[in-house]
Amino acid sequence: MLFPVAKALLGHYRRHPLQIFLVWLGLTLGVALLVGVLAINHHAKNSYSAGEKLFSNPFPNRIRAIQENISIPQAFYINLRRAGYTSCMPIQTLHLETDDDIDISLIGIDPVALMQISTNNLASTVDMLALMHPPFPILVSQPLASYFGLDDGDSITLQNKSKVGPVIIDKAQRLSGSRMFSDIALTKMLGHKSGFDIILCGEMSESQTDRLERMLPRGLQLETHKESGLTALTKAFHTNLLAMGMLSFVVGLFIFYQAMSLSFVQRQPLVGTLRQIGVSTKELIVAMSFEVGLWAIIGWISGNFFGLLLANQLIPAVSNSLYSLYNADVDLLVTWSWSWSYQSLWMAVLGCVLACGWPLYRLLSTEPIRLTARLSLARFAGKEFQVQAIVACVFCIAAYLMNLLPHSHENGFMLIGFLMISVGLLTPFILWKLFDWLSYRLPSAKARWFFSDSAASLSYRGVAAMAFMLALASNIGVETMVGSFRATTNNWLEQRLAADVYIQPSKASASRISYWLEKQPEVESVWRQWTIDYQTEYGKLEILSTGSTLGEKSALTMKVAIPEFWYSLHHERSVLISESMALKWNLKPGDHLDLPTPMGDNWKISGVYYDYGNPYNQLLLSHHAWLKVFGGQGKTGIGVVLTDKEKRTELIGRILKKYRLPIEQVSDNNNIQTQAMRVFDRTFIVTGTLGNLTLVIAVFGLFFATLVGEVSRQRQTALLRCLGLSGKELVLLGGLQLLMIGLFTMLIALPLGIVLSQLLIDIVMKYAFGWTMEINYFPLEYLTTFSWTLLALTLAGAATIWRVTKRQAIVSLRESL
Repeated sequence: MLFPVAKALLGHYRRHPLQIFLVWLGLTLGVALLVGVLAINHHAKNSYSAGEKLFSNPFPNRIRAIQENISIPQAFYINLRRAGYTSCMPIQTLHLETDDDIDISLIGIDPVALMQISTNNLASTVDMLALMHPPFPILVSQPLASYFGLDDGDSITLQNKSKVGPVIIDKAQRLSGSRMFSDIALTKMLGHKSGFDIILCGEMSESQTDRLERMLPRGLQLETHKESGLTALTKAFHTNLLAMGMLSFVVGLFIFYQAMSLSFVQRQPLVGTLRQIGVSTKELIVAMSFEVGLWAIIGWISGNFFGLLLANQLIPAVSNSLYSLYNADVDLLVTWSWSWSYQSLWMAVLGCVLACGWPLYRLLSTEPIRLTARLSLARFAGKEFQVQAIVACVFCIAAYLMNLLPHSHENGFMLIGFLMISVGLLTPFILWKLFDWLSYRLPSAKARWFFSDSAASLSYRGVAAMAFMLALASNIGVETMVGSFRATTNNWLEQRLAADVYIQPSKASASRISYWLEKQPEVESVWRQWTIDYQTEYGKLEILSTGSTLGEKSALTMKVAIPEFWYSLHHERSVLISESMALKWNLKPGDHLDLPTPMGDNWKISGVYYDYGNPYNQLLLSHHAWLKVFGGQGKTGIGVVLTDKEKRTELIGRILKKYRLPIEQVSDNNNIQTQAMRVFDRTFIVTGTLGNLTLVIAVFGLFFATLVGEVSRQRQTALLRCLGLSGKELVLLGGLQLLMIGLFTMLIALPLGIVLSQLLIDIVMKYAFGWTMEINYFPLEYLTTFSWTLLALTLAGAATIWRVTKRQAIVSLRESL
């Protein structure tokens, strides 16, 4: 008996082939976006385990300068080799940009040292030896070569039209990630840098480590690379990515729910007939569960296929972001893995059960006599909306209780989830009540009918409208957060980089360079700053000094401070602290800080300033207090403010020529800010792409729900045409209905999106990164998003009616009866 029942139920799709596409599309899109994110996260985390491996060689230790942009002297590396540390190898990283505006990382290595360290014969090949000879070839992994479309012997054209190469593709599969390798001589020529960025070292005994630490000159430190540290840094990035993937999955699931719900409603006469002729409820449950399970398997397989394609399209942007943010190397080729595919299978099955549970229960729990009435279940959608509203209130209470708990990164996402679910469940109820109220209050009969019909159409559009609202709110929230982040970062850099030129001289030459700069005609003022790293019981503390000029004051972006904080800093025993330090140590302006010697106790905190780029605790002293506490210790830096900004290049050239400084010790602030903002924009490409994909899926959900619904309402449309409404009027009304639904949905989504962005900034970002920022609003971006989505909805609503009105009214009416 089971086989003919299942055959009869599945025969519905032969009569309605469009629903096959809708059901498949909704589940496949949701699973594909989820799989794309799961695959990227899994692939990136696996890549971290090889983060310090070059050519299959592990380097758990590394020597680096404490201060950024300071190179390790070549003489120290030579002494290191002479002392017997043959497992160490120098690295010099150079960031370049191609003529296609693609960033590449060129890693300079010492092939001879690498071959000595290598534990296998793979590194001792001809291509490794070829790196040492002009014109200094570049070794590239096969995935990276495929991404750039490179073949053996090709060259890479840089933004300045110069070329590097030829390229050697690593056919032995020793390389991974987005890095290119060359002899260190090439990176020195291209970057004009002396010394090395990092010295990587293999496994060492405890005695060797202690001896090496004693050998380190001042300004260098030995670090032990631990995967857990990198994982902690990237956890927030992957959590945010997973949240976007889960949202996309839920939105796709709404389309699946809508299509399956309509499928069950359209099959209610068939189900009623089957039950009347003796088919038991148990047999129907088994047959329809088989159908749902079949769809879950099909959606899972196709979702894995398209999700893997999506992951490989997004992985270059993710790799660039992770390398720019955390120096984490991620391979550019994502392969299928059962670990993340297994998770997507369970999510697909769970999603199908949740999406089909209620429509299936509603269908099978209804009396057979009522099932034979066409679309009888759709007439009672208002009761379902009322139940949804009650459930939404429960989630609102849960969100309120979650907000009372101690805030954390995880609690922040749970609070956001509860809030979005509650508003999402309320959306169809609000729209239904609003349209129902307007259908009784408006004077025009056509207007009353328009809103009455719009309220009735929510029986098949309600869930799609809910998905559209959630996608739109998420898009607005992420757009606001990223835009606020970008505006804040840009303003912060403009204030922090108040000087036009920054110089990092030695302590011996700093005074001479400052005196010389003050005599130059294009120089308006010269700033000095001292820096020292200070170990406390709370960890590393970075202490800086500042002068009393107005320019140095304006270079600080204050979050909160006591009145006259600048005067207090320079005339009292007072300090300023970074926001991350204030949050970690639970400090606020007016508190007093006790520190180990030589700082001492009872330092008054005058204010807290934003410092987005610094993961360490930071504290600011006046020059007078600095000299009194530290004397001549620490590193020094010089900031130069010019009267004519156009002369900065000329001045930098004169400084380099007169004092023979390495080029990396003199920086143009304009280049620093441009590079920083370029990295920022590249970092959030993935988030923006996923947000736009989710919104597009939601628009398609409303379109397809309307399309299938209008086919079901063919009799009503035919009657209206027979009563005198023209096809053009019906097309216009159809477009206006979706426009109204979209417009009122946007009025709900806009405040929800702004609240969502505020929660992301105040809770998620605060506990993930250790700092906060002011929220900014972007009406023009919101208007642009609203405009194209409303236009798409209007065209979708009009197109569905136009499709139905292409046939003669009497023919449509006869077929619908």
